[in-house]
Amino acid sequence: MYGMLLESVQHFVQLEYGEELWKEVLRVSDCQYSVFNTHQIYPDHVISTLASACAEITSDSYDSFMHFFGICFVRYTCIFGYDVSIKATGRFFTDFLQNVDNLHSQFRFTYPKMKSPSMYLTEVNENGCNLVYRSVRHGFKHYLMGQLQQVAKQYFDLEVKTTVLGTRVSKANNRTIHVIYVRLEFDNTEYMRNRSKKEFHMRTTQLPPVPCKILLTLFPFSVLINSSMEIVGIGDKLAEVWGDRGQIVGHSITKYFRIRRPKGVLFTWKNLYYLRSVLFSLEFLYGAVETGTDLSNTTSELNDNKENLEISDVQLSISKYKSTTSSIKPYQFRRDSNQALKNILLKGQMKYIKDINAVIFLCSPIINDLDELIERGLFINDLNFHGLSREMVLAGWQHNSKLELTFEKAEQRSIELEHNYKLLDTWKRRGDDLLYSMIPKTVADRLRAGDSSLSTCESFDCVTIMFCDLVGINSATVQDAMDLVSSMNEVFSCFDELMDKFNVYKVETVDQIYMASSGAPERTTSHAENVANLSLSMIDHVKSLRMPSGGKVEIRIGIHSGPTVAGVVGIKVPRYCFFGDTVNTASRMQSTSLSGHIHISSVTKDMLPQNQYVIKSRGTIKIKGKGEMETFWLYSKT
Repeated sequence: MYGMLLESVQHFVQLEYGEELWKEVLRVSDCQYSVFNTHQIYPDHVISTLASACAEITSDSYDSFMHFFGICFVRYTCIFGYDVSIKATGRFFTDFLQNVDNLHSQFRFTYPKMKSPSMYLTEVNENGCNLVYRSVRHGFKHYLMGQLQQVAKQYFDLEVKTTVLGTRVSKANNRTIHVIYVRLEFDNTEYMRNRSKKEFHMRTTQLPPVPCKILLTLFPFSVLINSSMEIVGIGDKLAEVWGDRGQIVGHSITKYFRIRRPKGVLFTWKNLYYLRSVLFSLEFLYGAVETGTDLSNTTSELNDNKENLEISDVQLSISKYKSTTSSIKPYQFRRDSNQALKNILLKGQMKYIKDINAVIFLCSPIINDLDELIERGLFINDLNFHGLSREMVLAGWQHNSKLELTFEKAEQRSIELEHNYKLLDTWKRRGDDLLYSMIPKTVADRLRAGDSSLSTCESFDCVTIMFCDLVGINSATVQDAMDLVSSMNEVFSCFDELMDKFNVYKVETVDQIYMASSGAPERTTSHAENVANLSLSMIDHVKSLRMPSGGKVEIRIGIHSGPTVAGVVGIKVPRYCFFGDTVNTASRMQSTSLSGHIHISSVTKDMLPQNQYVIKSRGTIKIKGKGEMETFWLYSKT
């Protein structure tokens, strides 16, 4: 989905619930996007995830927030001026419902990748109407209800009550279509009164019968289709393109045409009848005309519910089945002068003729310029005198090159913008990773929220702190220094990977000393056990590491537990630091330890679960600044 839908959610959640709640929604939903771009494509599940997060935080229901998001979207479109387009759809709410698909067709130029839903009315009366909603997306039922109710209220001053009559899932063009049948209850008397006046006028007006031939003459590319989906008449110019009118009449419409718009609609009588108010685009298949081959088996859109071939695929079919006859028929010279004659795209409206129970497709070919006219095997005099078709082609001939250049530049800028947004997300993640390596995530989030660094300072009753020292590493030459840095980087990188595994926070590295802690800033009662397990794992991992000179890497570890104060220190290079006697004592445990050993204090020993670790007394030793202390060796887990 396009970012505009998510922008509307962000705007009105911030407006009606506050900035703090929106930040909490992003955190709970684990949304990787902090801002949304109008023309960027986002996964469909993002809006559902945001609704779930809102419901969890506010203790409201998921459905109510999806309904609210639908209302938000309609209100948000006014910012872009789309309210003018909505108002222009018709005088009544029913007119709007009948023209939603046409509205989506207009917006496809601004949002070319839009996967718009389709809807049509099956029953209309004074109390409302029945709506059939079709979409490739699932779970947007309440979002739709919110949109419809807000449009009715905001633009037509109506209160609408919605009732879901049923749902089903169908397959069309290799896509799963979710269909919802909705009853809309609202005051529709004005629309019905207006329609009754028109019908009464038509019934009372005495007009002579008009043969269908007149319509086929006025619209020379039109097609008359009966309820069996057979062609019963065609316009004069379309007959000339075909070459043999008798060969076509009586055949299935699906043999020579396929539906391009509305997308995902099967070529059936029911769809043609109910979608009469929707703009149709039909593609005339040249391959079927040239060979007499039924390309409906190739496109297989209608009877098999499979996807149409794209234009490029149809052109391959044309190349394969192109006629080799030597006789020159009407339009044959133009056909032979092109290696692959392109299909003709016809745009117009389906009109139902009750007297003969048939639908006539009143249309004109879509031609942009003279080059395109030639590609489709047509001439200027083939186009309608009315509808400005000729004028548009000639004007397009003069200005098309500039439009193409402008379009290419805009497309290139769009690609660059999309690439830049991806880079922005990548660098944002890298920045977050760097920040979280310097400051714990919980503390960093508080600083981002506006808290001062001083407010992050806290007193902790008991944490466990570990110091680890690389033993016997020194440098006498530049080469030794390079080897030293390389070895330290390898060892410390190995330790970094173990931190999250044991719920331990890496505080800092100073020279050859590695400092870590557990119990702050995230409080836990198992902090001593976490650090002990980490230390044992570090001893095991360094056994497999080697110095560039080939020697083994050896470490000594000291651990102590006790109260401490921790907080963010510094402005340019902020760090999360620990202060207090516990830090000093842990450092003394490390400095008095032996290579390959884990030296722990009696306080830490008493906090470890009994009978789970192999611990032996070292005896009483003198600790600088502490005097005599009984300490222990931690060897392994039992």
